[in-house]
Amino acid sequence: MARLLLLLMTLAGSVLVFTAKSSGLLGLGLLLGIVGFFGLVLAMAAARVSASARPEASMASVEEISALRKRTPSTRQRVSPARTPVHGPVDPAG
Repeated sequence: MARLLLLLMTLAGSVLVFTAKSSGLLGLGLLLGIVGFFGLVLAMAAARVSASARPEASMASVEEISALRKRTPSTRQRVSPARTPVHGPVDPAG
């Protein structure tokens, strides 16, 4: 809803700029147009960020994070070391 109002404010400012006969109306139209445009850009960016953000209910609490940190060393011991890649041909005779 706010984006629509900011778009209408930008359009109204633009119309006022092109139809103004006095410098006062021209300044008011420029002010409306510039403020409306920057507000519209920021509102669209905020909507885009909030669309891809996780809700607060799905974020981990402090207790869950500390439990994950305590569990990390034990999982590292179970993981086998990575095999080193062999460079060049392998001689089966040794």
